[in-house]
Amino acid sequence: MFNPVDGKEITDNIALQIEAAILNNEFKPGEKLPSERDLQNLFQTGRGVIREALRELKQKGLIETRRGGKGGTYVKEVEASEASEGLALLIQQQKIAIENLIEFRESMDRTVTILAISRGKDGEAQALLDLVGELERAGLSDAPDMARIIAVDRELNLRLVKMTRNQMFEWIMRTIQIGFGSYDHILYEDSYYREITIRNWYETAVAISRREPMKALSFIGHHYVMLNRCIQESELKPQ
Repeated sequence: MFNPVDGKEITDNIALQIEAAILNNEFKPGEKLPSERDLQNLFQTGRGVIREALRELKQKGLIETRRGGKGGTYVKEVEASEASEGLALLIQQQKIAIENLIEFRESMDRTVTILAISRGKDGEAQALLDLVGELERAGLSDAPDMARIIAVDRELNLRLVKMTRNQMFEWIMRTIQIGFGSYDHILYEDSYYREITIRNWYETAVAISRREPMKALSFIGHHYVMLNRCIQESELKPQ
């Protein structure tokens, strides 16, 4: 599995070999790695080099150290939520332009909608409609509950993307919701746009439940036309 190392960049070489073994599933999540002494023998190098290589892998989030009777170095079981939060922070630090985010979201939503229609179950489509009903109750009352509106809108996006049966889309959607909330909150803060947006969500959910992709895509496009117009009117600048 591992080859002895020598020459330059010994630490990187060791780290890459262990990383490759983890990514190739030779060490599965939750499985214990060989001890530092065993790794020294396998790589035929000193303890300090082994520790430095393990430190690099720990910084990448591939391994973790456990203490106690079953202590040692283990392959880390990375949760999707951890990856989403890290990616969301990275995107925020890069100061992504709002128009770029919206363009990406619209393109993604179109693909997600087509997959949801083709792969989603009838019960999931009905659950989406039921949740739109909650959005209507929170947003169309005399005293709109903004916190509830935003929470339901987020849940609608996450439920829709689950219907794709594609984890990559789920992770990306969760990342966007954690990091930005898609800026859809701007639509809900304005009474005129709030009513139109909620109605548009309902029509989108109906089209999905009836498996009418062209109608659903037209409503998706309308949502982003409204969002761009609302942003321009409010002269919102990226944070």
